[in-house]
Amino acid sequence: MSDLFSAPPPAAGPGKNDEPWSVSGLAYALKRAVETQFNEVTVRGELGRVTAAASGHKYFDLKDMDAVLNCVWFKGAQRAGALALEQGMEVVVRGKLTTYQARSAYQLIVSSVEPAGIGALLKLIEDRRKKLLAEGLFDDSRKRRLPYLPRTIGIITSPTGAVIQDILHRLRDRLQPHVLLWPVVVQGEQAAAQVIAALKGFNALEAGGAVARPDVIIVARGGGSVEDLMPFNDEALVRAVAASAIPVISAVGHETDTTLIDYASDRRAPTPTAAAEMAVPVLAELLATLADLRSRLTQAPLRLLMQQRKTLPQLRPPLALLQHHMQRLDDRAARLSAGLRGWLQAQQIKLARLKLRSPSDLALRQQEKLAMLAARLGSVPVLARPQERLTMLSARLTPQLAARALEPQRQTLQRVSEKLEVLSYRATLQRGFAVVKAADGHAVSTALAAGQQGSNPLTIEFADGHIRVSQVER
Repeated sequence: MSDLFSAPPPAAGPGKNDEPWSVSGLAYALKRAVETQFNEVTVRGELGRVTAAASGHKYFDLKDMDAVLNCVWFKGAQRAGALALEQGMEVVVRGKLTTYQARSAYQLIVSSVEPAGIGALLKLIEDRRKKLLAEGLFDDSRKRRLPYLPRTIGIITSPTGAVIQDILHRLRDRLQPHVLLWPVVVQGEQAAAQVIAALKGFNALEAGGAVARPDVIIVARGGGSVEDLMPFNDEALVRAVAASAIPVISAVGHETDTTLIDYASDRRAPTPTAAAEMAVPVLAELLATLADLRSRLTQAPLRLLMQQRKTLPQLRPPLALLQHHMQRLDDRAARLSAGLRGWLQAQQIKLARLKLRSPSDLALRQQEKLAMLAARLGSVPVLARPQERLTMLSARLTPQLAARALEPQRQTLQRVSEKLEVLSYRATLQRGFAVVKAADGHAVSTALAAGQQGSNPLTIEFADGHIRVSQVER
């Protein structure tokens, strides 16, 4: 079989029958002829049937109105972020034409697939944007604030274009931080992979290392067509921008150009020059701000002092505050004295009322209550005279029963006697007070009443006795 594959086709001449081909030999000859004639081809068409094998290889049909071309896209030729194939999509396919002997068919071994036309590219970008948006890669909560005064700026762009010169020129008018340039290509198939590597490289630098770690990164390139800017719509690059630990400013294209990394970056600049303005403040403006703050810091104590001077005359003098409290104290003292006098007079009235109720009256009431108790018991008839009730009750009650019956009354009498003793004016005399009485025994409570007694002597009663005085001086 190997001889047949390597043998040249049999010679043919007039009057001779051709030598027969083997099937494999003919298939190999056709394969070599097709691959020699159509080594690298570019074909545009519409995707028909699309099949993805478990191995990762993709099989699809490329068709137009009159023909169908079988295509195989091996896994090894599919780069990261490759186009997602969908039936009905118009694409441009590059590859090598060959045959598949097992089916006597020709096919295209695909090396790349790109959308055909601007409409297809825009649809691809929009579909990718919606997918990443649903994943939350564009949420504002993930975006970080840019440092106000960055010491080091990392720039990812082409080293030979006008973009880097525009950025450096704008930085000269500002604080002129340290600039690190990571050179990359910004167009073509290798652009996305190089920008991803630059982002990872900047993030891998250690703070305080031999190479300064950037405080902010600018990804920049000039304007171009949709096809030119496609590397910055690469899904893997968008994810790398979103995952960067260092804040990223995207400055791709002109002001009207928009790429997917604009949504994932922390800030989007309309131009590379504007990105430099965002990253670093103008030195003159910064000095003016510092001067304004210094002036405000100097004037603030003076304004506060002036305000306090205006408030000071409105404050009451300390002497007026003291006099106010002294007056309140005198008022409270007068009210306290009047209250004590009123209380004392009330107690004296209660004492006078208790004097009218002699102990004999109390004993009589107790006897009456005892008789009524016996009457309710049914043992002693109720008599008209209390003394008779007491005599009969004493004759018929035993000493123990009498003691028990009289005990509540005895306790009541004792409590009344104690109250009488407490409320008695003699208890007041024990605390150092004295009572002034006229010759008729009535109390004299004022100096005027004492003067009206004339030459009649007065009696001053103390707790331990009394004395008589014959003259009163007012």
